[in-house]
Amino acid sequence: MARERIISPTEQDSDTSSGTNNSVEPRQSIRPTTLDQYLGQSELRERLSIALNAAKDRNDPMEHVLLYGPPGLGKTTLAHVIANELGTRAWVTSGPALTKGSDLVGTLTRMEPNDVLFIDEIHRLPAAVEEYIYPAMEDCKIDFTLDSGMHARVVTYALQPFTLIGATTRAGLLTAALRSRFGIVHNIRFYECDELEAILKQACTKLEILDVDKESLSRIASRSRGTPRIALRLLRRVRDYAQVRHNDIINTLIVDEALQLEGIDEAGLDTLDRTYLATLEGTYEGGPVGVEAIAASMGEDAGTLQDVVEPYLLQAGMLARTRQGRKLTKSGQNHIHSVRDNQ
Repeated sequence: MARERIISPTEQDSDTSSGTNNSVEPRQSIRPTTLDQYLGQSELRERLSIALNAAKDRNDPMEHVLLYGPPGLGKTTLAHVIANELGTRAWVTSGPALTKGSDLVGTLTRMEPNDVLFIDEIHRLPAAVEEYIYPAMEDCKIDFTLDSGMHARVVTYALQPFTLIGATTRAGLLTAALRSRFGIVHNIRFYECDELEAILKQACTKLEILDVDKESLSRIASRSRGTPRIALRLLRRVRDYAQVRHNDIINTLIVDEALQLEGIDEAGLDTLDRTYLATLEGTYEGGPVGVEAIAASMGEDAGTLQDVVEPYLLQAGMLARTRQGRKLTKSGQNHIHSVRDNQ
């Protein structure tokens, strides 16, 4: 099991309370509730604004929406925003939680007209459950088979019109039949630093963090890997550090101190990331080398390195994945040398 890391884009217990079907809100909610409050992703916001206004004018459910992209970029938040804009309820579940058709039927039959059903990690839906979704999305009905053999009978459930919002981090694993049934398909990209600054500034207002300057927010944003969830998590850690050590005062020096205590450097890398780069440089002279060898040297699982460590290092241009194996880039070498010089 992967260790918990502050710069992990996956949701942690410290981010929100836990829940299943019903709407889930954080302990101290800083999530946007309207499309105007949802910052960044300008192309997606424009497309959704048009679809929402058209649906409300006709009093119809909005088209089904598929959102794909890395974790932590706001797919779940957007589902709640859409439901709020429509004046309806968001029902939240996930692909792995829907193990059989009756799980889906139970949720769909409880929904009110124009409600939103959000399925996270929709690419992990079992094939048997996916078959139930097709008629539900197209005709607002489900054909459910009762009993088996000669006593089997098919019961058709009429459903209220609804909007399905599917989210996935691996769009390539979706079947063509399911993907084609979504009217709006959009890739959520990583956020720019100025977008993250705006998100942090909005969060400061909701968290009642008053004594913070723009440069401090810029420092946090630049270390957030382009991911709002990480940015907000770092903001909370900085807030706690400032409250305990500096009477709630936040400036660039205090941000640096707080994030240094958490092991986050100027590039947003933590101890595990730096250990990976240092192992690749020191033990294997920059590569190329297989990930299994690196994992053995670090005492980590190869799958953890592939899924948790390597994606951001590749995105940041510090690591190259070649046919011969992993190779440290010039940018990665410079970063390792910079860290050593500052120690």
